[in-house]
Amino acid sequence: MGGRVKGKVAIVTGGGSIGPGFGNGKASAIVYAREGAKVMVVDINLKAAEETAQIIEAEGGECLPFEADVTKPDDCKAIVERCVKTYKRIDILHNNVGIVRTGGPVEVSEETWDLVMDTNLKSIYLTCRYALPYMEEQEAGSIVNISSIAGINVPYAAITYSASKAAIIALTRDIAIQYASKGIRANAILPGYLNTPMVAASLTHTFGESVEDMIKRRDAMIPMGKQGDAWDVAYAALFLASDEAKFITATTLIIDGGQTAKLYSG
Repeated sequence: MGGRVKGKVAIVTGGGSIGPGFGNGKASAIVYAREGAKVMVVDINLKAAEETAQIIEAEGGECLPFEADVTKPDDCKAIVERCVKTYKRIDILHNNVGIVRTGGPVEVSEETWDLVMDTNLKSIYLTCRYALPYMEEQEAGSIVNISSIAGINVPYAAITYSASKAAIIALTRDIAIQYASKGIRANAILPGYLNTPMVAASLTHTFGESVEDMIKRRDAMIPMGKQGDAWDVAYAALFLASDEAKFITATTLIIDGGQTAKLYSG
């Protein structure tokens, strides 16, 4: 175990995994713990949160699994209150929860629009709403929000996903500026194509292809020749959450193997 966030307390939402392997939240929670943080792993699926906690504890770390639906205000309030009750503070708020639904404004139902916006965007507003007063009292804190390159370009038709991820960038920037003088930083990570359990679960059905075919197709779109994985996001989040990034706020960090640069250059 290292010490880049030693003594800090981190909340990681979406810290479980939808299937076998490591999603962004699960990997980030493990990396925070390996680098010395006490981690509260939040997931709508308690078993998934407990699985992450077991990995952390087996490596000698400290973790509190917690079941919550981050689209619900009462649940978000309960997350923060339980964290403060258990660990006395909140140093890192890592918002990872997100879902993908494809389609444009004609194809997407109003119910789907609301579901994606609540899950991807409102959840971050809610966790920040309840965590920020404690961070302000401490005069310290780091918020890491997971957006996507879909927030700045259009990899495929998914209006709800793209709109929510673009809004996360704006929300993060506004929070960063409002709280900059209070010792609180906020930054967004924009992952490109990653090979994670969520991608396999969401997109293979959508595009009617096997996991193997989807991986090959997505790998071919990356200038580096291969998709990233959850650990790429986790180590970027670790940097942004650590004191090494003490002068970094209101920024976006793109992690995509050159994918967006290739798109922009034609």
